[in-house]
Amino acid sequence: MKLIPLFSLLIPVFSSSQNASTNITDISSVAYKILHVGENPDFLAIDGEDAWVVDDNHGRILKLSSDKDKPLLTVNIPGACTAPIVGFGAVWVMSCSEKKLYKADHNNGSILATIETGLADNNGEMSLATGDGSIWLLSDSTGVLARIDPVTNTIQEKIMVQPHSYCASFGLNAIWISNHRNNSVQRIDVATNKVSATIPVGSKPRFITASELGVWTLNQGDGTVSRIDPLINKVIATIDVKAPGGGGDICAGAKKVWVVSTNTERPVQTINPLTNKVETIYRQTPIDGKPFKVDGAVRISSNYVWVSGYHSKTVWVLKNKN
Repeated sequence: MKLIPLFSLLIPVFSSSQNASTNITDISSVAYKILHVGENPDFLAIDGEDAWVVDDNHGRILKLSSDKDKPLLTVNIPGACTAPIVGFGAVWVMSCSEKKLYKADHNNGSILATIETGLADNNGEMSLATGDGSIWLLSDSTGVLARIDPVTNTIQEKIMVQPHSYCASFGLNAIWISNHRNNSVQRIDVATNKVSATIPVGSKPRFITASELGVWTLNQGDGTVSRIDPLINKVIATIDVKAPGGGGDICAGAKKVWVVSTNTERPVQTINPLTNKVETIYRQTPIDGKPFKVDGAVRISSNYVWVSGYHSKTVWVLKNKN
């Protein structure tokens, strides 16, 4: 008997963002570690059980440990921006001011190479991804995805994609990119270096994550999350997480989908992929009567969930219970 994949059995649904079983949790009270580092800790990258964070607007990236109060390493990179990535013995991060890709040794921080690439998004965002033996970078707002050889540090291929594509993620043997102005996601076949599918999603998709749970976008136009079934290349659920506007992040892992937003009522929240509903909202008691605002990033290692707080100059390390 032929087995039908589970994803294909799911019917497209629109889920409200909160239900009676949603948990409201103080993020500091459940944190394993609270790190006060950098002026504006923003995008994160996992390096084993450690994490790199971009200190936005301060020209540096910091390597953090869950067991240390101070950074393990500080690497100065002019105009450091974008979500860094780790691979091939290095941490990779863009310079927004120079439009160059920097490659630094992830153990000692020494600069190994700089590559003239260009950059699609002036703010960087999630322009970088790693997978299938390559570094991938959205390098031009007209619609160019560059495939970079991490050994020779050269661009090997330029793939034409939708214009205004700013964020990329590798998963399920493909590169997935969000087309911000076209309200779609494109799937790129790494074997052919060609677009194999263009999938309509919510309004102004930005941040994107691909994992065994599927492909998910955080849509800045309507504040929703779109869930794509990679077996049929269609949206099978739309979850209202009430996160419209700029900023935010999304990451699938630890059997959940984590969303960071600028919504002070929902600074950090998790989606249960079995129900397509928000399961937990993480907040913090306001300081000096000011609303708690995150607008940072989230990344997941085997043992920890890392959340950066851009405005609070804080990185929370939560235990990954799954």
